Amino acid sequence: MIETIYLVDRNRIPPGALERLRNALRDPDVGLMIAPVDADVADALSRIPRSIVPEMPDRILAATALHLGVPLVTRDRRLQSAGIETIW
Repeated sequence: MIETIYLVDRNRIPPGALERLRNALRDPDVGLMIAPVDADVADALSRIPRSIVPEMPDRILAATALHLGVPLVTRDRRLQSAGIETIW
């Protein structure tokens, strides 16, 4: 959700996206969850090449996906080329 706030603040996605995400997170039938940034995610950061993905927020998102064993929904070419399974 933090990344969504960041993208709305930078006018990269429409403001309504944040409210839609909040609503989806409240709906138990949607299947979304908020994942903690914990020690396991921190450990997974070492698997994200800083030379390919230099920005820490992007590295945290990628490390979270790696730790959870789920694909990352992104069209960011850097994340796609870092060996992370992506959708989009």
